[in-house]
Amino acid sequence: MSDYIVRATAANESIRAFAITSHDMVEEARERHNTSPIVTAALGRMLSAGSMMGVMLKGEDDLVTLQIQGSGPMKGITVTSNSKGEVKGFPNVAIVDLPPKNGKLDVGGAIDLGIMRVIKDMGLKEPYVGTVELQTGEIAEDLTYYYAVSEQIPSSVGLGVFMNKDNTVNCAGGFIIQLMPFTPEEVITQLEENLKTLPSVTDMLSSGKTPEQMLETVLAGLELDFKETYPVCYKCDCSRDRVIKSLASLGKEDMDEIIGDGKPVEVKCQFCNEAYEFSIEELKAFRKN
Repeated sequence: MSDYIVRATAANESIRAFAITSHDMVEEARERHNTSPIVTAALGRMLSAGSMMGVMLKGEDDLVTLQIQGSGPMKGITVTSNSKGEVKGFPNVAIVDLPPKNGKLDVGGAIDLGIMRVIKDMGLKEPYVGTVELQTGEIAEDLTYYYAVSEQIPSSVGLGVFMNKDNTVNCAGGFIIQLMPFTPEEVITQLEENLKTLPSVTDMLSSGKTPEQMLETVLAGLELDFKETYPVCYKCDCSRDRVIKSLASLGKEDMDEIIGDGKPVEVKCQFCNEAYEFSIEELKAFRKN
């Protein structure tokens, strides 16, 4: 099953909902960044969330960036998505090893105390920036808290990544459920009851549930109405031309220092680890221009 997001409403459009299966994008991120299992799990949760937040954007050129900065050994993660749900991301530290917590990967321990930041670039003079303190470092709970505090939208977020014994990704995905201001009290009560007995995201995905079936479970008894699906993927928009523009924007002193080293320069993209090499002759040409 290729990665995709399903968008739906429920309870006479008083609830909006998104769910994703994201195995391929998380496995690609793991391969590109060579991450340990805990980091793969954290990065995968962030990519799944970022992709769903991306398709919530209204404008074609809008972007959303989701960042966490923590005091734990992982230090932080950044992911960016466009409005098609095409997402890219990187961890500050790719290899972190901690003992399991309650039999599961200790993502919260790897991130620890810190902040979550959401940056929405919607083509205005200034991007929207919302920042909250991390509640658990487990990401889903932190995002639920962000929506409540920063955007005043009561939400429920579930995210999960399940790893194989060989450290590849078995399954990944999640959901975001949001209540509109006019949601009736009985609908909220029904949703709360559903959430009390809800299996984990990884349990649902590893048992073969699709994003649609996840939402059917979360929103049981609430007149679910599927609207559309979006194919999504891990996609970095770096290119040699973009790196050239970055190098060309350096001051002459910086360029002279790089050229003075007398060695070709390799520039790596943070988001996808693609390497671009430039010879001394090319660097001299950039300096002239």
